[in-house]
Amino acid sequence: MELRNYLNHVFPGLYLKPSLYHQWEIGIHFELGEGMYQFTDEDKLNLNRFERVYSQALSVFHDLFSDQDEMILVTNVYHRKSYKKRIKPTKVYDRFLKNKKLKYKIRQKTLPFVFDEEEAEESYISQLHLKCKKRDLDYLLLIKATCNEDFPLQPKLGEENGSYYPDVFFINTSKNIIFFIYDDRGCEVIADKKETIMPLYKKYKGWVSEFKRKEIEE
Repeated sequence: MELRNYLNHVFPGLYLKPSLYHQWEIGIHFELGEGMYQFTDEDKLNLNRFERVYSQALSVFHDLFSDQDEMILVTNVYHRKSYKKRIKPTKVYDRFLKNKKLKYKIRQKTLPFVFDEEEAEESYISQLHLKCKKRDLDYLLLIKATCNEDFPLQPKLGEENGSYYPDVFFINTSKNIIFFIYDDRGCEVIADKKETIMPLYKKYKGWVSEFKRKEIEE
């Protein structure tokens, strides 16, 4: 089943963009690195915080994706039409694919820009997706890159080059779950059935804000 057909069937009406949690009824929003600031008192990057963020995000990923699960890795690369030097979409995958043979199975589609209406005519989305398994990815590097969006840390998903930072979505098609890390502050998990992610919520309940906790439990 192709990506769009899968989404239409399992997550009808959902658009792969940040704030999945607000688009779908069954979901969890986790806060990462809570209680630790990004900078030290000496105005240097608080690397201890980022290590904690990486560890939390990786823990959620491992709980959501087993070695046997089928998955689709989706990347939205945001471009401005007027900017000549752009991120080459396939380069997003060069660094994070262990199974290099899969590079030739990446599918790409151009989509309309879905954020600022004023920029909609000047921008577009190059969306790539790849069917794979956990073992095909260097997922630790990829997860770190998604968390490093706003900071001068490596690895990165690519230079801005007049574009917005890419978004990466991990879709578990075996369990019907979507995992999205929006940056170092947090991540979202949605599913087609609440029973699928209830154990995850119970395990990491402490990473959910009190306000969101009440909302989720309702």
